[in-house]
Amino acid sequence: MSQTDWSGRKAPDLAAIETLAEAAFARLPEGFRALCDGVVIRVEDFPDDETLQEMGCESEFDLLGLFRGTGLAQGGGALHLATGQFPNMVWLYRRPLLDYWAEHDETLDHLVTHVLVHEIGHHVGLSDDDMAAIEAVAEA
Repeated sequence: MSQTDWSGRKAPDLAAIETLAEAAFARLPEGFRALCDGVVIRVEDFPDDETLQEMGCESEFDLLGLFRGTGLAQGGGALHLATGQFPNMVWLYRRPLLDYWAEHDETLDHLVTHVLVHEIGHHVGLSDDDMAAIEAVAEA
């Protein structure tokens, strides 16, 4: 097994994580993606202070991703936006993702896919078992 030369490598930037998220989304089952019409996926370095406080986080590294909006089970979706209402959004947080990745034995692609499916699952109202099945299809 050859070793990778890490001497010239840098941590993945926001654009790299966004590319991983877009590729993960494209691998999701078509029916699942159809339920995500209008959902915006954003990548930021960290959650903002308001989000950290609202979620009860002790550290800015505690939150890997977040769904914000009105889930389908609550009548949300692109066709149901009220005037002035933000679209449903999935946030992926780069630095917490990288920190988690560094401490665990899984690929960054797997981690981004897992968090993306989990957060979209909140929008759709899926069970953990349903999300695991969708994730398995995306990684096949």
